[in-house]
Amino acid sequence: MSKKTNKFSADNFGKQTNEVPQENNFYFGKENFKWMLIGLAFIIVGFLLMMGPDANTVDGKFDPNSWNDGIFSVRRIRIAPLFVVIGFIIEVYAILKRK
Repeated sequence: MSKKTNKFSADNFGKQTNEVPQENNFYFGKENFKWMLIGLAFIIVGFLLMMGPDANTVDGKFDPNSWNDGIFSVRRIRIAPLFVVIGFIIEVYAILKRK
């Protein structure tokens, strides 16, 4: 009858074993993190492009009698949200990409 050995027994405590170390099973690799940073950069740039004075601000002060048409600029309405959406798409790609 063969003796059953448990690799975590008290007899083997402190002894070195010739086991091969396990391979890193972490899902994300270097490439994933690179794509995540690129996506994050797109999102940050998109939000920075959306910044600016609001509709009723003149020289940094609120004025209810003025109107700023700059809130409807192409940069704030089209380009900035496009950057944010592209950034989120890149983030999804970075998460789903396999090594």
